Amino acid sequence: MFANVLVEPGRVELQERRVPSPAADEVLVKVTAVGVCGSDVHFFHDGRLGDWVVNEPLVLGHESGGVIVAVGTDVSPARVGERVSIEPQHPSTTSPETMRGDYNLDPHMRFYAVPGTDGAFQEYVTIQSHFAFAIPDSVSDWAAALLEPLSVAVATGRKAAFSVGDRVLITGAGPVGLAVAQVARASGASEVLVSDISDARRRAALRFGATSALDPVADADAIRTVGADSFVDASGAAAAVRSGIDALRPGGRAVLVGMGLPELALPITQIQNKELVLTGVFRYANTWPAAIALVASGQVDLDGMVTGTFTLDQVKDALESTANPDTIKSIVEPHRRG
Repeated sequence: MFANVLVEPGRVELQERRVPSPAADEVLVKVTAVGVCGSDVHFFHDGRLGDWVVNEPLVLGHESGGVIVAVGTDVSPARVGERVSIEPQHPSTTSPETMRGDYNLDPHMRFYAVPGTDGAFQEYVTIQSHFAFAIPDSVSDWAAALLEPLSVAVATGRKAAFSVGDRVLITGAGPVGLAVAQVARASGASEVLVSDISDARRRAALRFGATSALDPVADADAIRTVGADSFVDASGAAAAVRSGIDALRPGGRAVLVGMGLPELALPITQIQNKELVLTGVFRYANTWPAAIALVASGQVDLDGMVTGTFTLDQVKDALESTANPDTIKSIVEPHRRG
């Protein structure tokens, strides 16, 4: 099979590798689509993301789906032929975090496309059977891959406690921000306000769940007085986090999902006096069934977020496409030939 491998920062190459064999509890998946994530871009350009440093060749790509073509000895052969979406995690089964249901916080997690574990920019991958989720025919190959960022949005929505009639403020209209907007609307929010510095992203927000799209500079005063029930930062920008906290009503909830600077200043007195709840989101746990249902029911549109498709030998182009503000989501199709 062929794999697209990051060999050093800024350079990927197509390599021929053996098709992996599934372990007893695993399935072998023929990969049909892989989404390009910002973390892939960081690893590609910088060779690192936070504390994760690429010290050896690494296959990028963690948003993926495909078809099961073989199974391990402990998996029912009836699964062969299933179309699946992959939850790209392999936690320890005995860690305290996993035992209490927070397996995404397992410090020993193996995760696709994080140093030490190859990702899905290749023709075949293995994954534990219970992390290969069967999808209905109404969910496309592209959507199967993008259930991963949607799962981040589902986890975010649970932390934000979206409810009927809520007013929700989201800063950052990238793929996760747009997915959060759709989850908020599906949860019954009556107003979903999305801010972004890019006019193209603001226009996209109005297509994917936002009731209003705001310029964080021109509309700064209006944002501060929103009185939101919940605020989600999907940008990682310190100024966005501060303005979002200012925008919350007393008792509101702030959820930080965007990755930015490792430290930022917070208005502690305001958080105390308004009894605000502030929390972060790291990946997801137990979200795939909900994400699949949202797409299958038509409440969330993932296919419409795809703005470009690439072959396995065009991964560099796919990674670089994210610099264009008109790009929402790029998809790599490993078995498509140019």
